[in-house]
Amino acid sequence: MSERGRNVARAAVLLMITVILSRILGYGREVALYTLFGQDYITDAYRAAFSIPDFIYMLLVGGALSSAFIPVISTFVARDQEEDAWRSASIVLNYVLLLMLFIMALAYLYTPLLMKILVPGLPAQYSELAVYLTRIMFIQTFFMALNGMAMGILNSFHHFWAPAWGSLLYNLVIIVVGVGLEKHLGITAFSLGVVLGAVANFMVQIPALRRLGMKYYFSFDYKDQGFQEIIRLMVPVLAGLGAVQVSLFVTQNLASGLAAGTVSALSLAQRIVNLPLGIFAVSLGVAIFPTLTHLAARGEIAQFKRSSSLAIRAVFLLTIPASLGLMALGEPIIRLLFEQGRFSATAVAITNEALFFYCFGLFAYSSLQVLNRSFYALHDSFTPVAAAFITIVANILLSLNLVATMGHKGLALAYSLSGLAGFIFLMLALRKKLGQLGGGRIVGSFLISLGASLVMWSLLRLFTERMLVFWPLMGKLQLLMLVGGGVFFGAIVYGLIIYLFKLEESQLLLNMLRHRLSKNS
Repeated sequence: MSERGRNVARAAVLLMITVILSRILGYGREVALYTLFGQDYITDAYRAAFSIPDFIYMLLVGGALSSAFIPVISTFVARDQEEDAWRSASIVLNYVLLLMLFIMALAYLYTPLLMKILVPGLPAQYSELAVYLTRIMFIQTFFMALNGMAMGILNSFHHFWAPAWGSLLYNLVIIVVGVGLEKHLGITAFSLGVVLGAVANFMVQIPALRRLGMKYYFSFDYKDQGFQEIIRLMVPVLAGLGAVQVSLFVTQNLASGLAAGTVSALSLAQRIVNLPLGIFAVSLGVAIFPTLTHLAARGEIAQFKRSSSLAIRAVFLLTIPASLGLMALGEPIIRLLFEQGRFSATAVAITNEALFFYCFGLFAYSSLQVLNRSFYALHDSFTPVAAAFITIVANILLSLNLVATMGHKGLALAYSLSGLAGFIFLMLALRKKLGQLGGGRIVGSFLISLGASLVMWSLLRLFTERMLVFWPLMGKLQLLMLVGGGVFFGAIVYGLIIYLFKLEESQLLLNMLRHRLSKNS
């Protein structure tokens, strides 16, 4: 493995480890929330309260800015123009904060109206609760914007440690504050925890920025070359993200008209299916992004294509078995984690139904994490936006049609099918842009992963059924043994089958693991 490959591997392993820890804490946060409040209109209101603050953050920082910011700043770094990088980053930060404060002020004033549009199915008292919680969440949005900017700068300089650990602290603070103050503040305690968690997340980034020699310029020079390039790349992405949010709002709007707790069930199911996406796909995408940017800046297109293809195949290798594993073990996982307190057996069933249909799109959305970054590294933000519009239009049309016959399951299936449409579009677009990507190897890797995963799934289902016969009434200990044994058994079966094919992507992942183990020994 080349030095560049080892750097990507080290970064990916680090991110995977911290993402796993962060997700564990994140699920601890969800367990605490649903144990204390159940899955009903209270938690629906809490979920709805994230809509507007998250929309503002994703629009200005989390999606559009990061996709445009990192390629431009990374290019400066690759060319040893760090002074220009700090100047452009400062100008962007100044404009983003100014614009964010203005939008947040408007949203704060019109929050009641926006809640009526987003979740019209919520009863009046819970709609008022959603408004109250939303206004608290706006404080979190401001600090998350600062954190997003800091993370973009650190990642551009190939520093991943501080942002990764910041997410751990974020979830930990939410749990401590939410559980600690719940008796006094009710569900407001979790909203307050979100705010304090965002503050802590940002504070972790400051020492790392100082070690980089951070320079800040109080400037609004819109003629700065780097600033103009970032804005040029941001504009089409803003349009795409706006469409994405409209799609999410449509889903939430439709879900709010179904039974109490449906909004929460869809949100929880998506969080579960996002676990492998976050651990594997996002970690790999974030780690490889600066490398792709450097390769593109230096005109090393052959290596660029190889790296993109290898990353996509590695995503297949990990997420396809993860999706089928979740299909097989979804119910015992949900029962193990959440069935206690006010989280009922009915809530388990509804959440598991949504999870099953979300799993169909896991590999597609995971692959988009790499494909989008491939285009952004080439300073092409228009093509991912076009893919986003295709995905969103498909999601809205499918949701409107499927919700009538399948309810919340139709909303989950619509999301999965629309992700597949976006994935196919981007694969074809990248091939047209760069030429041959090794399509045969990509398709072959997909089929091998799918075939091995189906064998694993069938054996895992048989294993689960036998365990249920042996333990018809399962407590938490038995559920833990079932889930743990199922994951271990499924991983062994899948790993043995994949090992026989000697895939390049499996060797990449094994090298990453060996490097981490040898470093720790």
